[in-house]
Amino acid sequence: MDTVDDVMRQLEESELEELKKSMLCTLIQKKTLHKFRLLGRYFIVAVDGTGVHSFSKRHCDQCLTKTSKNGKITYFHNVLEAKLVCCNGFSISIATQWIENPEGDFEKQDCERKAFKRLAEKLKKLFPRLPICIAADGLYPTKPFFDICRKNEWRLIVTFKEGNLPSVWNEVAILKNNTLNNNRTQTICDQGKEIIRDYCWINEIYYQGHKINWIECIEHVQNSKKNSTKSTTFVHLTDIEVDWNIAPEISQSGRLRWKIENEGFNIQKNHGYNLKHKYSRSSYIATKNYYQCMQIAHLINQLVELSSNCMKLLSRKITIKHLWKCMIAFCISNLLDSKELSELAKLKMQIRFG
Repeated sequence: MDTVDDVMRQLEESELEELKKSMLCTLIQKKTLHKFRLLGRYFIVAVDGTGVHSFSKRHCDQCLTKTSKNGKITYFHNVLEAKLVCCNGFSISIATQWIENPEGDFEKQDCERKAFKRLAEKLKKLFPRLPICIAADGLYPTKPFFDICRKNEWRLIVTFKEGNLPSVWNEVAILKNNTLNNNRTQTICDQGKEIIRDYCWINEIYYQGHKINWIECIEHVQNSKKNSTKSTTFVHLTDIEVDWNIAPEISQSGRLRWKIENEGFNIQKNHGYNLKHKYSRSSYIATKNYYQCMQIAHLINQLVELSSNCMKLLSRKITIKHLWKCMIAFCISNLLDSKELSELAKLKMQIRFG
């Protein structure tokens, strides 16, 4: 591993990012992800930041810092990710931007919003013609964010919280009950639970030169076993005009943003990838490269774990974790015949995703 670390300290991060791009381009060219597109056209790209490492002493010149009430300084590294998310569970890293302080003197620390500007430039450079819909949380409904999406010809669906853009909320309050043909109710059954979703939307709300559309989904989950109902409200802003036909798809696509946190960051932190482990305590370049290797490994694993062949094996007792343990045990305890593997590699096979 010392040799690996020597390589990681010298390798340019852009090299691994280019490798990651080529893998994703192969999936797009083979139309592996086309069935999961929004409105049959747009790939949903969720954007969010997360913490990677924290230190009691300064790790490098680019460390972010925070000071507690008792004066203790903590140094840390955060990263901003753009992940392609799908309803079947895919959460694939397509661009990475580190939230980092510049070298030398600076007035304010770097933050997620500043890093998004750099991430958008990188994403457009890597995938200039890819039809993208950006899904983001309540931090992002701002004029600069709308400007970037319009400049890059990206669609957007963002979480809209109380207190954000007060002028838009005021207009929604006025128009909500005075707009015709802007409601739909949808009833579905999922795992023995009846789910009722009430949609309401308002189009053409103007905000600082942008025309945005508001959509609300109030979801009622009825549990017959417990004889109870749980209601949750989801509100989003989008630049896609909403109507009766596409209201459910728009709202559910906005909610896919959670995939970057659950199937993305949570899996990498708590399910074997050890995202928060300090693979290199002294080299910031190596830290970045280890992170990129993890994103590539996670992509490869997802192609296996979410395949129809693998999904058929899962049951209450047999989990993904159990399957990986069996595979590792087989590799450890059995001799692999290289000739047999070469012959198997020549065979054509098709991997399907549900």
